[in-house]
Amino acid sequence: MDHGQQATPHSSEEAALPLSKTQFVYEWIRQEILSGALEPGSRIRQQEVAETLGVSYTPVREAIRQLQATGLLTHSPNRGSAVSTLEDSALHELYLLRGAVEGLGARLAAASITETDLATLDGIHDEMTTLAGRTVDPAVAGRLAELSRRFHSVIVAAGGPHIIYPKLQEIWSNHPVPRSASLWASAEHAARALEAHAQLLVALRDRDADAAARIMEAHIGESVRYRLDRDIPTAS
Repeated sequence: MDHGQQATPHSSEEAALPLSKTQFVYEWIRQEILSGALEPGSRIRQQEVAETLGVSYTPVREAIRQLQATGLLTHSPNRGSAVSTLEDSALHELYLLRGAVEGLGARLAAASITETDLATLDGIHDEMTTLAGRTVDPAVAGRLAELSRRFHSVIVAAGGPHIIYPKLQEIWSNHPVPRSASLWASAEHAARALEAHAQLLVALRDRDADAAARIMEAHIGESVRYRLDRDIPTAS
């Protein structure tokens, strides 16, 4: 991937209904990043965004400013605004943070998770296992990524609904992985991740807090090693 390439945003139907023009532009650009239409390093041209969305420069400038504040976009005097990229050291740091946050969520979930939560996790895991047995095309990979996010969300929300879960949502929101760079496109990664999910289910049912935390942290650590070993890019 050419991280220095220039890209023109394309229209998207995934943006949420706007509460304001600024929020509309913000969500539109964010969805373009998540979809992979705007790759890491792609420039964001205010005029093109304004013309594509039929808005003035003011909400575009404000949306870009907000996206820079979250870290999704960066600004340089020579290139203007561009989709952020994560260096290897920063990517490793990000996954360490995720491991700490989600590991703590899993530890606490071992004591507080309900039978309803466990049944939900079983259903998610069963669907993922069925999907992973097929040829991993982009649509299947996207669905697996969505289900994996739900799986992790249920666990962390069960363990730390007040502080830990909102913090995880913030991390995911500010450092999204474009769908085009999803690890779930790899059958090898899918098999390893699903085995970790199965182990997590056992630990949670056994109310084994130490095992749940250890498995979650190792699972996330394996993901970043897999990404770095294969130089799979991600946005910041």
